[in-house]
Amino acid sequence: MFAITVRDRMMIAHSFRGEIFGPAQRLHGATYVVDATFRRTELDDDGLVVDIGLATKNLNEVLAELNYRNLDDEPAFAGVNTSTEYLAKHVADRLVERVHSGALGPGAPGLTGIAVTLRESDVAWASYEREV
Repeated sequence: MFAITVRDRMMIAHSFRGEIFGPAQRLHGATYVVDATFRRTELDDDGLVVDIGLATKNLNEVLAELNYRNLDDEPAFAGVNTSTEYLAKHVADRLVERVHSGALGPGAPGLTGIAVTLRESDVAWASYEREV
């Protein structure tokens, strides 16, 4: 299995519902380092997993939809606790949509999986992996 990983960052604000979240029920901010890993079993005709420039550009564009936003105010997240785990899935799903739309180039349909990791700190992170 071949893989490449690209990295970016995003800053969001949000709050959680439920006693389990304690003080995080109040509005608070989070800064994430976001890694997106693209996987495939065989390299494309150009010897690539996916064009690293397009992977970086698309991750940046997906994160721009969330960056510097209060997720509590975003209709797409109405009624959802935007946990780190949930946001990792959201980013992965948006990247897969972009693969299918052709935004990651002609070799991207050969991708077999995408994994997204959101790092809240150097000691805590969450990931989501899915098939393309």
